[in-house]
Amino acid sequence: MELKKTSDVVSEINVTPMVDVMLVLLIIFMVITPMLSKGQSVDLVRTKNPIAMQAADKEDAVMVAITRDGKVFLSPGNSQLPPDQLAPKVKDLLANKLDKTVYIKSDSRARYERVMDVVDNLRAAGVDQLGLLTEPVKDNTKPQAGAAAR
Repeated sequence: MELKKTSDVVSEINVTPMVDVMLVLLIIFMVITPMLSKGQSVDLVRTKNPIAMQAADKEDAVMVAITRDGKVFLSPGNSQLPPDQLAPKVKDLLANKLDKTVYIKSDSRARYERVMDVVDNLRAAGVDQLGLLTEPVKDNTKPQAGAAAR
């Protein structure tokens, strides 16, 4: 009885481990991505000449978010509270900080009255420096290729 050894080479790629790894990465990114945005998410007002405020992205930046339906959130902590309770909480947050700027990010459809309530209460807390966060307008008015300039 003779044993015959065959050494057949499999030329197909086994994609199952690669698909498993890609699905795990997809799930990780789906879970992590919502946690990356700081505070409450709102549709910011769009402006043509925004001023970049990199300090608003810091972990310890004091930020007040006003949603479309008029709810007010204070970060860090992302806690919802009425505007008349902002003053003592903001004073506590700014007590030991060098940068006393408070950033406001308001939904573009929020009532102006609610935004002014927040600003008034921040002024009552002794805040002199306010940063209004906006988004730049995407300019789609560039001439198309081949268009004649007049």
